[in-house]
This record gives sequence, structure tokens and C-alpha cells, in this order.
Amino acid sequence: MLDLYTSPTPNGYKVTVALEEMGLDYNLIPVDLAKGEQKQESFLALNPNGRIPVLVDRDADDFVVFESGAILVYLGEKTGQFYPSDPRVRSRALQWLMFQMGGVGPMMGQANVFYRYFPETIQPAIDRYQHECRRLFEVLDRRLAEAPYLAGDELTIADFANWTWVRTHSWSGVSVEGLGYLQRWLDELSARPGCQAGVRKPERLQASDKLVAAAQTMVTR
Repeated sequence: MLDLYTSPTPNGYKVTVALEEMGLDYNLIPVDLAKGEQKQESFLALNPNGRIPVLVDRDADDFVVFESGAILVYLGEKTGQFYPSDPRVRSRALQWLMFQMGGVGPMMGQANVFYRYFPETIQPAIDRYQHECRRLFEVLDRRLAEAPYLAGDELTIADFANWTWVRTHSWSGVSVEGLGYLQRWLDELSARPGCQAGVRKPERLQASDKLVAAAQTMVTR
């Protein structure tokens, strides 16, 4: 059995989407970011960085994995699902996973903060992060013009990681208008039952609009 400590944020959704798509049994353990539960000693014992999500594999001597991208790789290696066997295709999947971890996530997180939550309006900061998000979306669009998925012809953990962030583009105030290949990909993944359940279950577990909104302010890597 797998225990997942998480919250309804894009980084949390990465893992629940993967778990649902892989058909794995898991326990959802909510972490209330608004109450600072991720900074309590019991949680820091699992992840010293104090960020969600954290996975505990009870069938592997309670092995702990933190950082959402590392969790996706762990699950891919554990199951062989959405983790290409061909080394070159797998490398492409990992490259696009790192693209999300180092680019899409941090830039959209900063856009969220300055666009919605910062106590004063700093337009140059808003413009800087929104423009960078749009640039990254254009990179994704160009890639998806070449292949149906980010690593090529098969759906991988890289798609789950990027989709959970890009689907929230309007929250960051960034349009995907004119990016037809990106929109096609967004629509396709949004229609998948596993992706839907991976977003819906954490939200239902912490069924509070106020809590979900508060979670959106947390910028995690």
C-alpha cells in the first residue's frame, strides 16, 4: 500500500493523477497548508523541506519519497507504466519532466503570487512571469506539433506533470489562445478518467473552497 501526504495543488495533483492512471491503491492523507501542517515536526521527518507531496511505500519498508518529480519517477520505475522502456524515449520523458520542474511550475507559481496574492500590484513582476509562462506554453505547443505527447507517441509521466500545471493557466492570468496543439493536448488529458479522478479526489478530501484557494498561494517546486 502507498500513503500519499498531499494537498489540492498542481504538485499534489501530479502524483494523484499518476496513481489513478496507473490503477494503484493508495491512501490519501490530507496536509492542511493553511494551518501549516507541512511545517510540523511529524511532516518534516518525512520531508525536511516541508513541502507536499510525500509518498510512503509501505510495501518497501516504509520507503519515503519526496519531491513530486522524484515520486513520478519512482512510480514509473516501480510499475513500468507511463515510463518508457526505450532509453531514448525515457530520456525525452525525463527532459520534459525537468522542463516542468524547473520552468513551468516555478514560473506559474510566481505568476500566481504576483497576479493574485501579492499585497501590492507590481506590474513589471506580473508581466515578467506571465510573459515567461506564455513563452513556456509556446515551447510546449511547438513540441506537441511534432508528436501527440511530450516524449513522442506514448503518454508518460511528463505529460501528467505538465498538464496539472498548464490546466490552471487562467489562474495565472495567462492565455493559451492560438496554441492549438497545446489546447488539443489539454483537452485530451482533461477527458481521461484517471486525470479527472486525480484532481477530484484531493479536492473532495479537503472540500473547502477557502482551503483550495489558500493552497493555490503556496509556491512549491
